[in-house]
Amino acid sequence: MFLPRRKIRIETERLTLRQPVLTDFRDWSSLRESSADFLTPWEPQWAADHLSRKGFANRVYWSQRSISSGSAVPLFLFRRDDDRLVGAITLDNIRRGPAQSGTLGYWTGQPYARMGYMREALQAVSHYAFERLDLSRLEAACLPENAPSRRLLESCGFKYEGVAQSYLQIAGRWRTHVLYAALRGDRRGRTDVG
Repeated sequence: MFLPRRKIRIETERLTLRQPVLTDFRDWSSLRESSADFLTPWEPQWAADHLSRKGFANRVYWSQRSISSGSAVPLFLFRRDDDRLVGAITLDNIRRGPAQSGTLGYWTGQPYARMGYMREALQAVSHYAFERLDLSRLEAACLPENAPSRRLLESCGFKYEGVAQSYLQIAGRWRTHVLYAALRGDRRGRTDVG
């Protein structure tokens, strides 16, 4: 199947964000495997072929189709100084029409956690979504006990909006999540609710 190639590249102070390509497999699988204990408590259960080359190829093709159709923007995060993969962020479920919104998901490899890389990426993707894609609302969700993710969202201007019961299957169980959102023209004040 031929897909038109739209390349997305976002540069920040320390990162290059770009869509995954097949040659990223070794870096991606190595980082995911070495960070498995760190990541799996917060993610949907990994498929049996999660770390396989074929599974990764399917991700790359999904990425190309999603970007071409405008339904998602999956990006890998590379440090600019050494081109090292540090994580990924995806703007998914892009809805047009009256909604003009999307959902954000992200992960960081354990060696790069709490170094500010994801904050930099989240701010860059939010700016891209509001300014280039003309979205009005970005949503994100995390487990209530995931304090680092909650702090990250709040530090990037996302506001707590509530709780979604049995929102996603995480580590094989339906889990309740806390919901956050950022609006392009956000004038809501900071709150300690939630």
